[in-house]
Amino acid sequence: MSQIHYFTDNSGLPSNRREITFQFSGRTFTFVTDDGVFSKDGVDQGTKILLKNAVCTPLSGSVLDLGCGYGTVGIVVKTMFPECSVTCSDVNSRALELTELNAEKNKTTVRAVRSDRFDSLADHFDLILTNPPIRAGKAVVHGILSEAYDHLNRGGILLAVIRRKQGAESAVRKIAEVFGSCEVIDRDKGYWILKGIRN
Repeated sequence: MSQIHYFTDNSGLPSNRREITFQFSGRTFTFVTDDGVFSKDGVDQGTKILLKNAVCTPLSGSVLDLGCGYGTVGIVVKTMFPECSVTCSDVNSRALELTELNAEKNKTTVRAVRSDRFDSLADHFDLILTNPPIRAGKAVVHGILSEAYDHLNRGGILLAVIRRKQGAESAVRKIAEVFGSCEVIDRDKGYWILKGIRN
């Protein structure tokens, strides 16, 4: 039997839902997770570091949480900055179902879109946030980073979190190749936050 991955549409996998809590910026968030989604037992360190950097200045405009899992990043951003228009996308139908449930549970609203990378996203965004699926392979991760450029408005920002030992240095080179430059804005617990700006 082939292995089922969180970065595929694994809707046929048996369900085993559970509820977790996440403390962030003085607030408590509650999320329902399930088998077959990323970091089902608790919000992972990379996502925490991505969020810390994403919300350190006030956000406005349109935000994309790409590869949203059960919706942590998008829901936190929308809760803290309700004037933002937030889209959460994932290839995994179960993840999107949980994202919609979790938005309701946390009394906020996001748009959930099933998309393999950017295939079903015609929009342009002011900010794209991603904790890319490293286990999907370098070609997929670099594809996400490259394709982000064409889905940003002018002056729009890509923020990606990648562990140094899982390819952060090559991701820096890829973003610099596509965007013209790449800034490493944070290094924390082995994770790098990479920033590209569309000029």
